[in-house]
Order: sequence, then structure tokens, then C-alpha cells
Amino acid sequence: MGIIMVHEMGHFVTAMYYAWRVDRIYIYPYGGYSKFNDDINKPLKEELIILLMGPLVQICYYYFLSFLGVDGISIYHYSILVFNLLPIYPLDGGKMLNILMSYKMPYKESYIWTIIVSGLIFAVCIGMIIKFFLSISIVMMFMLLLYKLLESYKERMFCFNKFVLERYINNYNFKKIKVVKKVDKMSRDYKHVFDNDGHYKSEKEELRKYYGRH
Repeated sequence: MGIIMVHEMGHFVTAMYYAWRVDRIYIYPYGGYSKFNDDINKPLKEELIILLMGPLVQICYYYFLSFLGVDGISIYHYSILVFNLLPIYPLDGGKMLNILMSYKMPYKESYIWTIIVSGLIFAVCIGMIIKFFLSISIVMMFMLLLYKLLESYKERMFCFNKFVLERYINNYNFKKIKVVKKVDKMSRDYKHVFDNDGHYKSEKEELRKYYGRH
């Protein structure tokens, strides 16, 4: 429990440094979950650092306890660390996968591909568990993870609509510019110019049209 709480504090303190709004922190027997009540359009770099600080603080805590001579914690530390870094959404590893995809793909595509890759890796993990590590506790842990993954899939359109609506309502100061043809191709960390058969519109103009049509 101490390892899990320290891990989540790594996320929390870093999020507070970047002025992210932390809604609540959930603590489960085999891990924790920090829920943010903030914009999807926060900088990718900030989100990546917030995610990395959880495992990094946990590692530092583990070595600190080992230096003090505390025994019997290795199995807990490595189990939580490895599980949490699995590239399955919404674990830290899955969120990192989504961030890496977001650097190369539009938001909508990166979200869907994150869910697809997470599902494939989840299936591989379940196969390995059944063959090598079958136990009630591990099965329950992965069933909870499956529930969260399916929940994320169901929320895909809600998240996309929130992403677009934020861009319509707020004025973000993105330095990079990307030319796109459709709203579906909008990406994080970019200001967009829309190419309508050679006629160019700003992001705000296109989104006014988008919401007027929807």
C-alpha cells in the first residue's frame, strides 16, 4: 500500500507543479489511479512527464527502503512496476503508448489505435496468465483492467467531442501548425489550418462551421 501511495504521489505532485486539476486518487490492492479533471488539450510533454514521475518516484522509494535495510518488498515493487508499465490503457504504460501515438497521429486515430493495441496485448497477457501464472488475485486484477479498457472504448466519441469542443471554446497557444482537411484529423499540440479544395480557413472558422452543421 505504501508503494502504491508513493507512486500516485509522484503523479500528483508533478501534476500540481504543472497546475493540472486532480479530481481524485483511487487506491486499489494492486495499484492506483489518478483521475484528472482537466483539458485533453494539455501539452503532451507535460502529460508524459506526469506519467513518468509515478514509476520514477516509486523506484527511488524502493531503493531508499532497501538502503534502510527493509526486507521483503522486492516482489511488491517489481510486480506493481511491471504491471503498471504494461502498454494497456488506462495503465501508465497504455497512456504513454497513447502519447507516443499522438505525436504521429490525429487525436481520434491515436485513441482508437491505443485501444486496439491495448486489447491485443491484454489478450496475450491473459494467455500467459492461464498458462503460467493462474491465480484468483491475478485474474481479478486483469478483469478490473478489462473493465477499464472497455469503459475507455465506450467513451471514445465522448473524448473526441470533448477534444474538439475545447478547441472551439478555448484559445490555446500552440506553436506548431498543421494543414488538415477534416476535423477528424486534428491533433494534439498543433494549431490547424483547414484546406477546403484550395481555400484555407483557420481552426476557429472551421469549428464554427462544424458546430453550425452539428
